[in-house]
Amino acid sequence: MDDASMIGLMGRVTGTVAPGLVGEVIVRVRGGAEHFLAYAADGAVRIEPGTVVTVVEYLPPRTVYVTPAYGS
Repeated sequence: MDDASMIGLMGRVTGTVAPGLVGEVIVRVRGGAEHFLAYAADGAVRIEPGTVVTVVEYLPPRTVYVTPAYGS
């Protein structure tokens, strides 16, 4: 999957994303759902499990930077 096709996809946090922590999100890609390691795009934000997020950067093969969607 190329970088551009991941940007803008939405996912859900499955492991807390916070400063000093590597979180986890699940994103629907390639006809299924896959888990990615996740960091907050704003390094000072804590994003709790269950929060819907948007992918703003993708670092192959399994890392994404995310931001809460919908002003969550």
